[in-house]
Amino acid sequence: MPRSAFIFWIAVGILLCASLFYGVNASQQRRRIHHGGGVLANGDIVRLDRVIDGDTVTVVKEGEPPATVRILGIKALESKVAKDPASILGRASILELERAMAGRPVRIMLNSPPKDSRGRYLATLYVNDRDMGLGLVRGGLALVYPVYPFPALSLYLHEQELARAGKKGLWGEPEVKRRAIALMEEWQGQAQ
Repeated sequence: MPRSAFIFWIAVGILLCASLFYGVNASQQRRRIHHGGGVLANGDIVRLDRVIDGDTVTVVKEGEPPATVRILGIKALESKVAKDPASILGRASILELERAMAGRPVRIMLNSPPKDSRGRYLATLYVNDRDMGLGLVRGGLALVYPVYPFPALSLYLHEQELARAGKKGLWGEPEVKRRAIALMEEWQGQAQ
């Protein structure tokens, strides 16, 4: 076999091994995120482990493995799509959660039911009695997500209207605003 063909097949083998390694690792990480083993109870005090996206975090309670929490009542914009104006706002929601929660005690208030179909806890998160989801809605960094009913829904909707009127965050971007309105109409149908 010529030397160049040998080098080519070695490179192909290395790339296949790397792809397999990263594919398995990504699959394990997704499974850990969506079926994390930590046990949470209403009123628990936890600390931020990491922000997955603008509406999902992992938290740690002392003596427990990390648990995945879907922040109740909100839907943040996708942060990973390049050159999409919405992704800038999605990244801003991640940064805001990291800024507000890192190194601080976080109180968990679970929804009823406490988990979604993907095994994530559904909860309102409080730092110093400040509702993290409501803060994102007020800043125009997340939309109200009414699919899982929750007691503060009317307050969230009111604050969303104020953010919209003030053109805060996503409400100040015409294309993002149009997409947000379409999503809200879709969710309204799912919630009924």
